[in-house]
Amino acid sequence: MTCIVEIIGVGNELLIGKIANTNAQWLARMVTNLGGEVRRVVDIGDSLDEISGAVREALAREPTWLLVTGGLGPTFDDMTLEGIARALGLPLKVDEEARRMVKEKYERYQERTGEKIELTPARLKMATLPEGGTALRNPVGTAPGLMIRSGPTRIVALPGVPVEMQAIFQDVLAPLISKTVGGRYLYSKCLRSTGVMESALAPLIDIVMHDNPGVYIKSHPKEPEPLPVVEFHISMSSQSLDMSRKKVEDVAAQLTKLVLEKNGVVEEIEDG
Repeated sequence: MTCIVEIIGVGNELLIGKIANTNAQWLARMVTNLGGEVRRVVDIGDSLDEISGAVREALAREPTWLLVTGGLGPTFDDMTLEGIARALGLPLKVDEEARRMVKEKYERYQERTGEKIELTPARLKMATLPEGGTALRNPVGTAPGLMIRSGPTRIVALPGVPVEMQAIFQDVLAPLISKTVGGRYLYSKCLRSTGVMESALAPLIDIVMHDNPGVYIKSHPKEPEPLPVVEFHISMSSQSLDMSRKKVEDVAAQLTKLVLEKNGVVEEIEDG
């Protein structure tokens, strides 16, 4: 069974170039390592129309998972939960479990600082979910995540703060996504070639991929220093980690041999 994932990043700061969407990059790597397939990554602004529209468009493609990051906080421009509710045609309601999570966070803060904290409407906004949704515990920050199903798709809303997003993903989502992947295992390896231009390497990649169906090779040309430098990311996902490992290692060996025949130099580099 193929596990298809789409990712939506919410935040005006992503669209004006203030920050890069490192959340999407991290999620894509994690999903891929779990054996899933990321088909689409979209950045949108803090707008109800944009959020609800992007969610509806994604649901029409029926991915296994739709991951939405950002816009879960207490401020006026945090609109993700309302946008998801609008896309699904659902009312927003204060979720008691989410309310308890938010209340506990503020109580702990109050214990540490002695400052009296009230559950204001702005703070309760973080516990106001689309009806039928499930609150996901945030072990690092205050705003809970959200999980809700729409047809074949599970929608998950995650905080935009990277450490919070990563914590919820690792605690809750990674095991669930692994189950929907159906026991597939990814193995990958990176090589760096020096001394051969990418245009000369392209036919070699074609040969290797033809000889090894199921293995994916992506080439990344780098700035010459002063010779041409190309990095290769080789990966395979299969139902056996040993099979994935063996095929990738075989491909790396074949590709290395062909590059050396072109008088290039090949070295293994860190996958990342």
